[in-house]
Amino acid sequence: MARDLAIDLGTANILVYERGKGIVLNEPTVIALNSRTREVLAMGHDAWQMIGRTPSDIVAERPLRQGAITDFDVTERMIRLLLHRLRVGRFNRPRVVVCVPSAITEVERRAVAEAARRAGATEVYLIDQPMAAAIGAGLPIHEPVANLVVDVGGGTTETALISLGGVVGFDAVRVGSFDIDAAIQAYVRREYGIAVGERTAEEIKVAIGSAWPVRDELKAEVRGRDLATGLPKTVILTPAEIREAIDDVVNAIVESVITCLGSAPPELAHDLIGQGMYLVGGGGMLAGLDQRLAHATEIDVHLVGNALESVVLGAGRCIEDPAALRVAFHVGR
Repeated sequence: MARDLAIDLGTANILVYERGKGIVLNEPTVIALNSRTREVLAMGHDAWQMIGRTPSDIVAERPLRQGAITDFDVTERMIRLLLHRLRVGRFNRPRVVVCVPSAITEVERRAVAEAARRAGATEVYLIDQPMAAAIGAGLPIHEPVANLVVDVGGGTTETALISLGGVVGFDAVRVGSFDIDAAIQAYVRREYGIAVGERTAEEIKVAIGSAWPVRDELKAEVRGRDLATGLPKTVILTPAEIREAIDDVVNAIVESVITCLGSAPPELAHDLIGQGMYLVGGGGMLAGLDQRLAHATEIDVHLVGNALESVVLGAGRCIEDPAALRVAFHVGR
């Protein structure tokens, strides 16, 4: 019997939900290839460990950037490998719901659907990530009340105002947690003359990164390569320095939320004073981001407990409940 699957094809992580089982796979959206033969050597966690540590003939890359497919062939092979891990074969091809950023173009949407079909899906439905996140967070999206969702992903930040099962207001910027990592890398290079890798920047963000001052702040020891001498060097970074480094990126996220609020009808804007907004996505877990948004908008901000998984959980609910599937749309051949 064919199985129904929901896939959150994120820039940072790819999550798969199987009907009746829940989340069955959560891997980084990274694939390692032989640059000469294009043979796939590893994917997911194994490939992520290779970032910045591979010889010249091996490339560890992310096939999605800023929420869009940058390499169609590699993305298709990644989805095919995922389905193979889940023992999807010729005789049990699944129906698949794929979560996509609202900001991508119609051409990019069809590219995602075609990649899923060629990887083994029999039917493909697409659902916008903010809508899936709202469902996953348990919000009453079909009621005549304001549901404001801010989804901060790896490559995009999407803010959607949802009411009566539809999107009333929306704004998106192609800025996310990867841009925060890049800003940290640039700051350390500029201020200290040290080159640090993508993984190190992410570790700094998790350890001491914040968008608003928090209690019990600690410093972090960072090791990198001195650009002048080429030798390893260690420096000490403070949370205040990281806030300064990522301020432009955080401001872009805040401005996007304010823009969405500015397009809200008066009655729904009134609802938000009592309802507040809901923060989801891996980037939404940046320390102090909820406080920064609350200060800028004067609206309560609730960080969803399953922030990283809310999108795929919402898509999973669509395959569990046929009535919920009406918020997605089928993409034919």
